[in-house]
Amino acid sequence: MMVEVSLTPLTVTTTRTIGEAPSRGTYGRVTAWLSKRVEVALAQVDLTLPQYRVLGILVEGSAAASGLANRLAVRPSSVTAIIDGLVARGLVDRKHEEGDRRRIALRLTKAGERIVAEADRTVDAYLTSIAARLPDADEVMVLRSLELWGQALANFHQTRRESK
Repeated sequence: MMVEVSLTPLTVTTTRTIGEAPSRGTYGRVTAWLSKRVEVALAQVDLTLPQYRVLGILVEGSAAASGLANRLAVRPSSVTAIIDGLVARGLVDRKHEEGDRRRIALRLTKAGERIVAEADRTVDAYLTSIAARLPDADEVMVLRSLELWGQALANFHQTRRESK
Protein backbone atom coordinates (compact mmCIF):
# COMPACT_ATOMS: atom_id res chain seq x y z
CA MET A 1 0.00 0.00 0.00
CA MET A 2 1.18 3.52 -0.75
CA VAL A 3 0.37 6.43 1.52
CA GLU A 4 0.56 10.06 0.48
CA VAL A 5 0.34 12.83 3.07
CA SER A 6 -0.12 16.51 2.37
CA LEU A 7 0.02 18.92 5.31
CA THR A 8 -1.67 21.94 3.68
CA PRO A 9 -4.48 21.09 4.25
CA LEU A 10 -3.92 17.79 6.08
CA THR A 11 -4.87 15.02 3.65
CA VAL A 12 -4.03 11.35 3.74
CA THR A 13 -4.58 9.26 0.62
CA THR A 14 -3.98 5.53 0.48
CA THR A 15 -3.87 3.46 -2.65
CA ARG A 16 -3.82 -0.32 -2.64
CA THR A 17 -2.02 -2.37 -5.21
CA ILE A 18 -3.51 -5.51 -6.68
CA GLY A 19 -3.04 -8.51 -4.42
CA GLU A 20 -3.05 -6.63 -1.12
CA ALA A 21 -5.43 -7.82 1.57
CA PRO A 22 -8.70 -5.90 1.86
CA SER A 23 -8.72 -3.05 4.35
CA ARG A 24 -10.66 -3.26 7.61
CA GLY A 25 -11.23 0.48 7.33
CA THR A 26 -9.39 3.72 7.07
CA TYR A 27 -6.72 4.62 9.60
CA GLY A 28 -9.26 6.88 11.28
CA ARG A 29 -11.91 4.19 11.62
CA VAL A 30 -9.43 1.65 12.93
CA THR A 31 -8.15 4.22 15.43
CA ALA A 32 -11.72 5.00 16.52
CA TRP A 33 -12.36 1.29 16.95
CA LEU A 34 -9.20 0.94 19.01
CA SER A 35 -10.20 3.98 21.07
CA LYS A 36 -13.44 2.22 21.97
CA ARG A 37 -11.43 -0.77 23.21
CA VAL A 38 -9.42 1.61 25.43
CA GLU A 39 -12.70 2.99 26.82
CA VAL A 40 -13.84 -0.56 27.64
CA ALA A 41 -10.59 -1.23 29.52
CA LEU A 42 -10.81 2.08 31.40
CA ALA A 43 -14.31 1.24 32.60
CA GLN A 44 -12.68 -1.53 34.66
CA VAL A 45 -10.91 1.16 36.72
CA ASP A 46 -13.85 3.59 36.68
CA LEU A 47 -12.27 6.18 34.41
CA THR A 48 -13.47 7.76 31.18
CA LEU A 49 -11.17 8.38 28.24
CA PRO A 50 -11.19 12.18 28.81
CA GLN A 51 -10.31 11.65 32.49
CA TYR A 52 -7.50 9.30 31.51
CA ARG A 53 -6.15 11.84 29.03
CA VAL A 54 -6.10 14.57 31.70
CA LEU A 55 -4.48 12.30 34.27
CA GLY A 56 -1.92 11.20 31.69
CA ILE A 57 -0.82 14.79 31.16
CA LEU A 58 -0.70 15.49 34.90
CA VAL A 59 1.61 12.48 35.38
CA GLU A 60 4.22 14.62 33.58
CA GLY A 61 3.85 17.37 36.21
CA SER A 62 1.49 20.08 37.33
CA ALA A 63 -0.39 22.15 34.79
CA ALA A 64 -2.90 24.95 34.53
CA ALA A 65 -6.37 24.21 33.16
CA SER A 66 -5.74 26.44 30.14
CA GLY A 67 -2.59 24.49 29.29
CA LEU A 68 -4.47 21.22 29.62
CA ALA A 69 -7.22 22.46 27.31
CA ASN A 70 -4.61 23.40 24.72
CA ARG A 71 -2.84 20.03 24.91
CA LEU A 72 -6.15 18.17 24.74
CA ALA A 73 -7.47 20.37 21.91
CA VAL A 74 -10.72 21.12 23.78
CA ARG A 75 -12.41 24.19 25.25
CA PRO A 76 -11.29 25.24 28.75
CA SER A 77 -14.85 24.74 30.03
CA SER A 78 -14.67 21.08 28.99
CA VAL A 79 -11.46 20.59 30.95
CA THR A 80 -12.91 22.36 33.99
CA ALA A 81 -15.80 19.87 34.13
CA ILE A 82 -13.41 16.91 33.91
CA ILE A 83 -11.11 18.38 36.55
CA ASP A 84 -14.02 19.08 38.90
CA GLY A 85 -14.91 15.39 38.76
CA LEU A 86 -11.31 14.30 39.34
CA VAL A 87 -10.97 16.71 42.29
CA ALA A 88 -14.22 15.39 43.78
CA ARG A 89 -12.81 11.85 43.56
CA GLY A 90 -9.57 12.92 45.27
CA LEU A 91 -7.43 12.17 42.21
CA VAL A 92 -6.36 15.76 41.48
CA ASP A 93 -5.88 18.80 43.68
CA ARG A 94 -5.73 22.50 42.94
CA LYS A 95 -2.97 24.64 44.42
CA HIS A 96 -2.22 28.32 44.02
CA GLU A 97 1.15 28.77 42.35
CA GLU A 98 3.91 30.27 44.46
CA GLY A 99 4.77 33.32 42.35
CA ASP A 100 1.25 34.13 41.13
CA ARG A 101 -1.67 33.47 43.51
CA ARG A 102 -4.11 34.05 40.64
CA ARG A 103 -2.77 30.98 38.82
CA ILE A 104 -3.96 27.60 39.99
CA ALA A 105 -1.84 24.54 39.29
CA LEU A 106 -3.37 21.11 39.01
CA ARG A 107 -1.49 18.16 40.48
CA LEU A 108 -2.10 14.46 40.85
CA THR A 109 -2.73 13.25 44.38
CA LYS A 110 -1.25 9.94 45.59
CA ALA A 111 -4.63 8.34 44.78
CA GLY A 112 -4.42 9.91 41.30
CA GLU A 113 -0.95 8.45 40.78
CA ARG A 114 -2.23 5.01 41.83
CA ILE A 115 -5.27 5.12 39.51
CA VAL A 116 -3.16 6.20 36.52
CA ALA A 117 -0.72 3.34 37.13
CA GLU A 118 -3.63 0.90 37.46
CA ALA A 119 -5.30 2.28 34.33
CA ASP A 120 -2.04 2.01 32.38
CA ARG A 121 -1.61 -1.63 33.41
CA THR A 122 -5.25 -2.43 32.62
CA VAL A 123 -5.24 -0.79 29.19
CA ASP A 124 -1.86 -2.28 28.27
CA ALA A 125 -3.03 -5.77 29.28
CA TYR A 126 -6.27 -5.39 27.35
CA LEU A 127 -4.58 -4.16 24.16
CA THR A 128 -1.92 -6.85 24.49
CA SER A 129 -4.66 -9.49 24.77
CA ILE A 130 -6.18 -8.21 21.53
CA ALA A 131 -2.80 -8.16 19.78
CA ALA A 132 -2.19 -11.75 20.97
CA ARG A 133 -4.80 -12.88 18.46
CA LEU A 134 -2.25 -12.18 15.70
CA PRO A 135 0.67 -14.36 14.68
CA ASP A 136 3.69 -13.74 16.96
CA ALA A 137 5.63 -11.53 14.53
CA ASP A 138 2.56 -9.43 13.80
CA GLU A 139 1.76 -9.13 17.52
CA VAL A 140 5.22 -7.70 18.15
CA MET A 141 4.89 -5.39 15.16
CA VAL A 142 1.45 -4.02 16.13
CA LEU A 143 2.55 -3.31 19.71
CA ARG A 144 5.76 -1.69 18.45
CA SER A 145 3.67 0.44 16.11
CA LEU A 146 1.79 1.82 19.12
CA GLU A 147 5.14 2.80 20.66
CA LEU A 148 6.09 4.52 17.40
CA TRP A 149 2.74 6.36 17.34
CA GLY A 150 3.55 7.59 20.84
CA GLN A 151 6.88 8.94 19.60
CA ALA A 152 5.29 10.51 16.53
CA LEU A 153 2.64 12.24 18.63
CA ALA A 154 5.22 13.52 21.11
CA ASN A 155 7.29 14.92 18.21
CA PHE A 156 4.15 16.43 16.66
CA HIS A 157 3.23 18.23 19.90
CA GLN A 158 6.82 19.39 20.42
CA THR A 159 6.94 20.85 16.91
CA ARG A 160 3.61 22.63 17.49
CA ARG A 161 4.88 24.13 20.78
CA GLU A 162 8.06 25.33 19.11
CA SER A 163 6.21 26.96 16.23
CA LYS A 164 4.08 29.12 18.55
